[in-house]
Amino acid sequence: MPKMNIIMKDFCAQLMNLPDEILLMIFKKADRVEILNSMVGINKRIDQILCDPTITGRLTLMRSSASGHIHPLDNVILDRFCCQTLPQIHHHIQWLNLESLTMERILRAAEYPNLCGLGLHRIDYKAMRRLFDSKSFDLGTFSKLSNRKHFIGRRKFKI
Repeated sequence: MPKMNIIMKDFCAQLMNLPDEILLMIFKKADRVEILNSMVGINKRIDQILCDPTITGRLTLMRSSASGHIHPLDNVILDRFCCQTLPQIHHHIQWLNLESLTMERILRAAEYPNLCGLGLHRIDYKAMRRLFDSKSFDLGTFSKLSNRKHFIGRRKFKI
């Protein structure tokens, strides 16, 4: 076994020996997408800690560059997030920040019964209307959003 694998196994074992409160503090400081993507499904204890509202309540599923440009998540990360992570944590999510290239895929990956807010970035009004007017897109999934007014830029619209 390579030395790095031994070191990582030892590190993981030590990490799992920490109290829940310490793990929660560590997870809060880490990048939420990275921590959820790499830790969800390890064991029930970790899953329970990760479902804390301070970690899963508000998710930003896009990247911002130092220059302020918004970019989609890497495909490998997005694949795992949509297939494994979101289906496990969907009922804890209260707010999603999404960008236009991946938003439909993320919104269709799970039902979000507690979603109260949705930030759509880098999207034009027509694309947004097309998404939410689509007969194939069930707004019942977002019951807490359905009677609210929303803004994109300075434009107000009602879903």
